[in-house]
Amino acid sequence: MNVTRYKCSALVIDDDPSILAVLTGQLGADFDVITACTAEQARAILSQRSVDIVLSDLLLPDETGLSLLDWVRRTSPRTARVLITGAAKMQDAVDAINHSQVHRLVLKPWRAEDLLMTLRAIARNLLMERSHEHLLDELRNLNLELEQRVQTRTQELEHALGQLQQANLILEKMAATDPLTGLANRRAIDTLARKELQRRARLPVPIAVLWVDADHFGRINKDYSQIAGDQVLVWLTDILQSSLRTTDSLGRVGGEEFLVLAPGTDLTGAEVLAERLRASVESAGTAYNGHPIRMTVSLGVAVAEAGTSTSYEQLREIAADALREAKHTGRNRAVIRLIPPTSEEKGKGGERMKG
Repeated sequence: MNVTRYKCSALVIDDDPSILAVLTGQLGADFDVITACTAEQARAILSQRSVDIVLSDLLLPDETGLSLLDWVRRTSPRTARVLITGAAKMQDAVDAINHSQVHRLVLKPWRAEDLLMTLRAIARNLLMERSHEHLLDELRNLNLELEQRVQTRTQELEHALGQLQQANLILEKMAATDPLTGLANRRAIDTLARKELQRRARLPVPIAVLWVDADHFGRINKDYSQIAGDQVLVWLTDILQSSLRTTDSLGRVGGEEFLVLAPGTDLTGAEVLAERLRASVESAGTAYNGHPIRMTVSLGVAVAEAGTSTSYEQLREIAADALREAKHTGRNRAVIRLIPPTSEEKGKGGERMKG
């Protein structure tokens, strides 16, 4: 609603035509003025159209202005009510405020400037309230539209959600997912790893990070197409995912590079897991347009045993360095490195052995 351009309507009720003429002249520039000489005429007008402000004399020929304004309060509570009188007693003012809940009481004779200021203030309040309600309606409609979009997007992503999630949660999940493979993207797997290391600081357990890289992947794009490369990446994702335990997490961190987070995995467990991943890929195969495609992977593995402190940056750096060694020494293999304990941790280990 445009508050500056909307012109409020004002219904003026008085049995004196001269007073109605004066009020129409004084208010006409600012308000859409309608006049009535009796309460009955006013009721008829209000039953046919909405009015923003009702300005009634206290003494009307068929009933009191207070009675009329009380009826307006009950039938049209959003209409502002103003009582104008030249014979008001204290009790009239009390009744106007308490019973009829009149917004303003104007005494005759009035100053045109004061009356205009009073009605302009009422009009501003009415328009601001309606503008606020209009904005709330728009927000409700936007929220409803957003919820419908979220529901549609959730179905497209085939998430079995028990209830509709808020839009920001859906957007956050979309921002953390690799669009090709459906895996956690680099930012998401990095966040998950740091949370796991924070938990490990409270309960020391072994942990392993495995960096996996598809060997000679560039040949797939060169010999076939990028579409074939995407298909192979999706296939490779399925092979790797099916070879992991439920406690392990897999993310795509580069074009053909993946990272496995394996909490609770010591050196022996990391060797078993790395070999299972390598062998699963080597023994499987896929095809593109009838052309068989075989693939191998190289792995760099970093392992921190229980009681050995480390950071995610250290695990990732050592795993990446081990991957480079695996690549340079023939590919289709895993190089595993153990995070060395600090001198303080070595000392504690010696004390335990002496005991």
